[in-house]
Amino acid sequence: MIDYKPFWETLRQSNETTYTLITRHKVSGATIDKLRKNKPMNTSTLDGLCGIFACALQDIVRYVPDAGDKAPGKEI
Repeated sequence: MIDYKPFWETLRQSNETTYTLITRHKVSGATIDKLRKNKPMNTSTLDGLCGIFACALQDIVRYVPDAGDKAPGKEI
């Protein structure tokens, strides 16, 4: 599972808020909603967030395996 908990930590440590992301950086409300709900988003959006915060991808997203994830040797 993809988890955006690192994004919220990065946001808290920055001078930004969800309001400034939307108004100043033109991040859509739908993107903020996806971050809140751990929904999929494209890599250009993740790239843009890394640019806003001048951070690495792991400061925005992390992979958390769960029991239903692909086992080794299984097709994707």
